[in-house]
Amino acid sequence: MWFANDRNARPRLSNHRRFHPNHRLTTSHACLSSAGEENLVVLMPGVTRHLIDRGDGAAVELFQAKAANAAPAGAILFVHGNQGGRLLGAKEFADSGALLRFSSGLNITAAAISQPGFGASEGPADFCGPSTQRAIIAALAFLKQQPSVAPERIVLCGNSRGAVASAMVAAELPDLRAVILSSGVYDLEAAFRSSPPGLQRAIETEAGLSKQAFLTRSALHHAHKIRSEILLLHGRHDDRAPLAQAEKFAEALSDAGVPVSLSIFECGHRIPRENSQSVLRPFLQSIFDPVVTYH
Repeated sequence: MWFANDRNARPRLSNHRRFHPNHRLTTSHACLSSAGEENLVVLMPGVTRHLIDRGDGAAVELFQAKAANAAPAGAILFVHGNQGGRLLGAKEFADSGALLRFSSGLNITAAAISQPGFGASEGPADFCGPSTQRAIIAALAFLKQQPSVAPERIVLCGNSRGAVASAMVAAELPDLRAVILSSGVYDLEAAFRSSPPGLQRAIETEAGLSKQAFLTRSALHHAHKIRSEILLLHGRHDDRAPLAQAEKFAEALSDAGVPVSLSIFECGHRIPRENSQSVLRPFLQSIFDPVVTYH
């Protein structure tokens, strides 16, 4: 399975909140501790690299691993975070083996894109703005056109700045099966005021500081447009994306009638994979393998 090393991890506690319209339930649970088809290139067995058109002539880099089954199955699209200035883009998911793990473990197509300015995607970077959102939408359209993908069973998964853009895409595309958002901010103007100077400079340089710039990157103000099921993952001690951002977004989604869950982990901005597995495993299996029964 793509969830590795479970037996070696010690449990720690995190909070998992399931929000439903008209009522809310808060529980505690144990989690695992520390946390277009042009220019096709085959990188390794099962993983291919594509450059697709963003819709305005700019290239978007996409890596994918396809499911082994012949019948159409689900798909997941990953959108990376800041990457500490390395600008690897989606290659990070290919090199780490994540695409192959998810594809083989769930028998789905697993893909990842490079945001503008990262990897081989044409820039400039616009800090989760319209160009990044169009790149994600183009990648989703690319997946929907593939015979191996059932269009109604696509999950979008964004981390950090990838979560900011993916949340905005969820407001644009109502037909996504589900959206997973990890360590994101959903009111960028509010987050900007408390951000460290380096992050403030990046936002000002890439996005600008106008009201419109913040609005087009703040899903909190577009929660009423979202129709897909949402899973929010957040670190309690996140110093880049305060936990209050996820809590307020979850409340707004619930008030809008959107099925939403918020899982809080005892960590900072980066949620170790070993931590999130106990939440992601049942969530994804319920979507891609709903006939499985657990005892």
